[in-house]
Amino acid sequence: MRQVVLDTETTGLDFRLGDRVIEVGCVELLNRKPTGQRFHRYINPEREVEAGALAVHGLSSEFLQDKPKFGEIVAEFLEFIQGAELVIHNAGFDVGFLNNELALCREPALDQCCGGVVDTLKLARELHPGRKNSLDALCERYGIDNSGRTQHGALLDAELLAEVYLAMTRGQDSLLIELDAAPVRSVQAGLTGERQAIRVLRAGEDELAEHERVLAEIDKDSRGGCLWKTLASVEFAE
Repeated sequence: MRQVVLDTETTGLDFRLGDRVIEVGCVELLNRKPTGQRFHRYINPEREVEAGALAVHGLSSEFLQDKPKFGEIVAEFLEFIQGAELVIHNAGFDVGFLNNELALCREPALDQCCGGVVDTLKLARELHPGRKNSLDALCERYGIDNSGRTQHGALLDAELLAEVYLAMTRGQDSLLIELDAAPVRSVQAGLTGERQAIRVLRAGEDELAEHERVLAEIDKDSRGGCLWKTLASVEFAE
Protein backbone atom coordinates (compact mmCIF):
# COMPACT_ATOMS: atom_id res chain seq x y z
CA MET A 1 0.00 0.00 0.00
CA ARG A 2 1.61 3.24 -1.16
CA GLN A 3 0.46 6.56 0.28
CA VAL A 4 1.70 10.11 -0.20
CA VAL A 5 1.14 12.64 2.57
CA LEU A 6 0.79 16.02 0.86
CA ASP A 7 0.57 19.70 1.74
CA THR A 8 0.66 22.97 -0.19
CA GLU A 9 1.16 26.67 0.50
CA THR A 10 -0.57 29.28 -1.65
CA THR A 11 -0.68 33.00 -2.45
CA GLY A 12 -4.13 33.31 -0.86
CA LEU A 13 -7.28 31.43 0.04
CA ASP A 14 -9.20 31.08 -3.23
CA PHE A 15 -7.88 29.77 -6.54
CA ARG A 16 -11.10 31.01 -8.19
CA LEU A 17 -9.88 34.55 -7.50
CA GLY A 18 -6.54 33.84 -9.14
CA ASP A 19 -4.56 32.54 -6.15
CA ARG A 20 -1.84 30.01 -6.99
CA VAL A 21 0.22 27.25 -5.40
CA ILE A 22 3.68 28.39 -4.27
CA GLU A 23 4.96 25.30 -2.43
CA VAL A 24 4.31 21.56 -2.59
CA GLY A 25 5.60 19.07 -0.02
CA CYS A 26 5.10 15.29 -0.18
CA VAL A 27 6.21 12.38 2.04
CA GLU A 28 5.94 8.76 0.92
CA LEU A 29 4.58 5.94 3.10
CA LEU A 30 4.83 2.31 2.03
CA ASN A 31 2.76 -0.16 4.06
CA ARG A 32 2.31 2.61 6.65
CA LYS A 33 6.05 3.19 7.07
CA PRO A 34 7.99 6.29 5.95
CA THR A 35 10.39 5.42 3.14
CA GLY A 36 12.45 8.60 3.31
CA GLN A 37 11.32 9.55 -0.20
CA ARG A 38 10.14 13.17 -0.45
CA PHE A 39 9.04 15.63 -3.09
CA HIS A 40 9.47 19.34 -2.31
CA ARG A 41 9.37 22.33 -4.63
CA TYR A 42 8.92 26.09 -4.30
CA ILE A 43 6.99 27.57 -7.23
CA ASN A 44 6.84 30.96 -8.90
CA PRO A 45 3.11 31.84 -8.88
CA GLU A 46 3.48 34.68 -11.39
CA ARG A 47 1.52 36.96 -9.08
CA GLU A 48 1.93 38.71 -5.72
CA VAL A 49 1.59 36.86 -2.42
CA GLU A 50 -1.21 38.32 -0.29
CA ALA A 51 -0.21 39.88 3.03
CA GLY A 52 -2.36 37.48 5.04
CA ALA A 53 -0.83 34.44 3.38
CA LEU A 54 2.69 35.85 3.79
CA ALA A 55 2.11 36.13 7.54
CA VAL A 56 1.21 32.43 7.64
CA HIS A 57 4.04 30.89 5.62
CA GLY A 58 6.62 33.69 5.18
CA LEU A 59 7.17 32.98 1.46
CA SER A 60 7.54 36.36 -0.21
CA SER A 61 7.10 37.26 -3.87
CA GLU A 62 10.80 38.20 -3.98
CA PHE A 63 11.86 34.77 -2.68
CA LEU A 64 9.67 32.98 -5.25
CA GLN A 65 10.63 35.12 -8.23
CA ASP A 66 13.45 32.84 -9.47
CA LYS A 67 11.68 29.55 -8.68
CA PRO A 68 10.25 27.30 -11.45
CA LYS A 69 6.66 27.73 -12.59
CA PHE A 70 4.19 24.94 -11.86
CA GLY A 71 4.25 23.78 -15.47
CA GLU A 72 7.99 23.17 -15.12
CA ILE A 73 7.59 20.78 -12.16
CA VAL A 74 4.23 19.21 -13.00
CA ALA A 75 5.69 16.10 -14.68
CA GLU A 76 7.87 15.10 -11.73
CA PHE A 77 5.05 15.94 -9.30
CA LEU A 78 2.62 13.65 -11.14
CA GLU A 79 5.25 10.93 -11.35
CA PHE A 80 5.77 11.07 -7.57
CA ILE A 81 2.07 10.77 -6.68
CA GLN A 82 1.14 8.36 -9.50
CA GLY A 83 -1.12 5.57 -8.21
CA ALA A 84 -0.71 6.52 -4.54
CA GLU A 85 -3.46 7.26 -2.04
CA LEU A 86 -3.09 10.90 -0.99
CA VAL A 87 -3.30 11.86 2.69
CA ILE A 88 -4.16 15.56 3.10
CA HIS A 89 -5.39 17.72 6.01
CA ASN A 90 -8.45 19.71 4.90
CA ALA A 91 -8.16 17.99 1.53
CA GLY A 92 -10.75 20.13 -0.28
CA PHE A 93 -8.47 23.16 -0.07
CA ASP A 94 -5.31 21.52 -1.45
CA VAL A 95 -7.14 19.40 -4.03
CA GLY A 96 -8.96 22.47 -5.37
CA PHE A 97 -5.72 24.41 -5.78
CA LEU A 98 -3.81 21.50 -7.32
CA ASN A 99 -6.60 20.66 -9.75
CA ASN A 100 -6.63 24.30 -10.83
CA GLU A 101 -2.87 24.19 -11.46
CA LEU A 102 -3.22 20.92 -13.37
CA ALA A 103 -6.01 22.38 -15.50
CA LEU A 104 -3.85 25.40 -16.35
CA CYS A 105 -1.19 22.94 -17.53
CA ARG A 106 -3.82 20.94 -19.45
CA GLU A 107 -3.18 17.91 -17.27
CA PRO A 108 -5.88 15.58 -15.86
CA ALA A 109 -7.23 16.14 -12.36
CA LEU A 110 -5.77 14.40 -9.32
CA ASP A 111 -8.41 11.67 -9.25
CA GLN A 112 -7.18 10.56 -12.68
CA CYS A 113 -3.67 9.78 -11.45
CA CYS A 114 -3.91 8.90 -7.75
CA GLY A 115 -5.65 6.12 -5.86
CA GLY A 116 -8.00 8.28 -3.79
CA VAL A 117 -7.73 10.90 -1.05
CA VAL A 118 -7.88 10.57 2.74
CA ASP A 119 -8.91 13.81 4.47
CA THR A 120 -7.30 13.73 7.91
CA LEU A 121 -9.37 16.72 9.07
CA LYS A 122 -12.57 14.75 8.43
CA LEU A 123 -11.03 11.69 10.11
CA ALA A 124 -9.97 13.75 13.14
CA ARG A 125 -13.46 15.26 13.50
CA GLU A 126 -14.95 11.77 13.52
CA LEU A 127 -12.46 10.59 16.15
CA HIS A 128 -12.52 13.77 18.28
CA PRO A 129 -15.91 15.46 17.83
CA GLY A 130 -16.21 18.91 19.37
CA ARG A 131 -12.45 19.34 19.82
CA LYS A 132 -9.86 21.40 17.96
CA ASN A 133 -8.47 19.38 15.07
CA SER A 134 -5.90 21.68 13.52
CA LEU A 135 -2.50 20.15 12.77
CA ASP A 136 -1.01 21.83 15.85
CA ALA A 137 -3.84 20.56 18.06
CA LEU A 138 -3.42 17.02 16.73
CA CYS A 139 0.35 17.13 17.27
CA GLU A 140 -0.26 18.09 20.89
CA ARG A 141 -2.94 15.41 21.33
CA TYR A 142 -0.74 12.63 19.97
CA GLY A 143 2.50 13.78 21.57
CA ILE A 144 4.25 14.77 18.32
CA ASP A 145 6.96 17.42 18.57
CA ASN A 146 6.00 20.41 16.42
CA SER A 147 8.23 22.94 18.19
CA GLY A 148 9.98 23.72 14.89
CA ARG A 149 6.73 24.83 13.27
CA THR A 150 6.96 28.59 13.80
CA GLN A 151 5.30 29.11 10.41
CA HIS A 152 3.49 26.88 7.94
CA GLY A 153 5.67 25.03 5.44
CA ALA A 154 4.49 22.40 2.98
CA LEU A 155 7.23 19.83 3.57
CA LEU A 156 7.39 20.27 7.36
CA ASP A 157 3.60 20.11 7.60
CA ALA A 158 3.52 16.96 5.44
CA GLU A 159 6.10 15.32 7.70
CA LEU A 160 4.12 16.23 10.83
CA LEU A 161 0.87 15.12 9.21
CA ALA A 162 2.42 11.74 8.35
CA GLU A 163 3.16 11.20 12.06
CA VAL A 164 -0.31 12.39 13.06
CA TYR A 165 -2.00 10.15 10.48
CA LEU A 166 -0.07 7.07 11.61
CA ALA A 167 -0.91 7.84 15.25
CA MET A 168 -4.61 8.35 14.50
CA THR A 169 -4.83 5.09 12.55
CA ARG A 170 -2.32 2.95 14.44
CA GLY A 171 -4.88 0.16 14.86
CA GLN A 172 -4.45 -0.55 11.16
CA ASP A 173 -0.89 -1.79 11.74
CA SER A 174 -2.03 -5.05 13.30
CA LEU A 175 -4.65 -5.48 10.57
CA LEU A 176 -1.98 -5.21 7.88
CA ILE A 177 0.19 -7.76 9.68
CA GLU A 178 -2.73 -10.17 9.86
CA LEU A 179 -3.57 -9.69 6.20
CA ASP A 180 0.05 -10.26 5.17
CA ALA A 181 0.29 -13.43 7.24
CA ALA A 182 -3.15 -14.85 6.40
CA PRO A 183 -2.27 -16.56 3.07
CA VAL A 184 0.69 -18.36 4.68
CA ARG A 185 -1.40 -19.68 7.56
CA SER A 186 -4.16 -20.76 5.17
CA VAL A 187 -1.74 -22.72 2.98
CA GLN A 188 -0.15 -24.42 5.97
CA ALA A 189 -3.54 -25.37 7.40
CA GLY A 190 -4.58 -26.81 4.04
CA LEU A 191 -1.43 -28.93 3.78
CA THR A 192 -1.40 -30.32 7.32
CA GLY A 193 -5.11 -30.41 8.03
CA GLU A 194 -4.35 -29.05 11.50
CA ARG A 195 -5.11 -25.82 13.25
CA GLN A 196 -2.58 -24.07 15.42
CA ALA A 197 -3.58 -23.60 19.03
CA ILE A 198 -4.72 -20.08 19.86
CA ARG A 199 -2.73 -18.50 22.64
CA VAL A 200 -4.88 -16.32 24.91
CA LEU A 201 -3.21 -13.52 26.86
CA ARG A 202 -5.33 -12.10 29.66
CA ALA A 203 -5.11 -8.39 30.40
CA GLY A 204 -3.56 -7.42 33.71
CA GLU A 205 -5.12 -5.04 36.25
CA ASP A 206 -3.07 -2.06 35.00
CA GLU A 207 -4.07 -2.78 31.39
CA LEU A 208 -7.75 -3.09 32.33
CA ALA A 209 -7.59 0.19 34.23
CA GLU A 210 -5.96 1.94 31.24
CA HIS A 211 -8.63 0.42 28.97
CA GLU A 212 -11.39 1.87 31.14
CA ARG A 213 -9.64 5.26 31.21
CA VAL A 214 -9.46 5.40 27.40
CA LEU A 215 -13.10 4.33 27.07
CA ALA A 216 -14.15 7.05 29.50
CA GLU A 217 -12.26 9.66 27.46
CA ILE A 218 -13.84 8.44 24.21
CA ASP A 219 -17.28 8.43 25.86
CA LYS A 220 -16.74 12.01 27.06
CA ASP A 221 -15.50 13.25 23.66
CA SER A 222 -18.43 11.59 21.86
CA ARG A 223 -20.97 12.77 24.45
CA GLY A 224 -22.01 9.28 25.47
CA GLY A 225 -21.55 7.72 22.03
CA CYS A 226 -18.90 5.13 22.95
CA LEU A 227 -20.32 1.94 21.43
CA TRP A 228 -18.00 -0.33 23.45
CA LYS A 229 -19.39 0.96 26.77
CA THR A 230 -22.95 0.68 25.46
CA LEU A 231 -22.48 -2.94 24.39
CA ALA A 232 -20.67 -3.83 27.60
CA SER A 233 -23.77 -2.85 29.58
CA VAL A 234 -26.06 -5.14 27.58
CA GLU A 235 -26.62 -8.70 28.82
CA PHE A 236 -26.85 -11.23 26.00
CA ALA A 237 -28.89 -14.37 26.42
CA GLU A 238 -27.14 -17.60 25.43
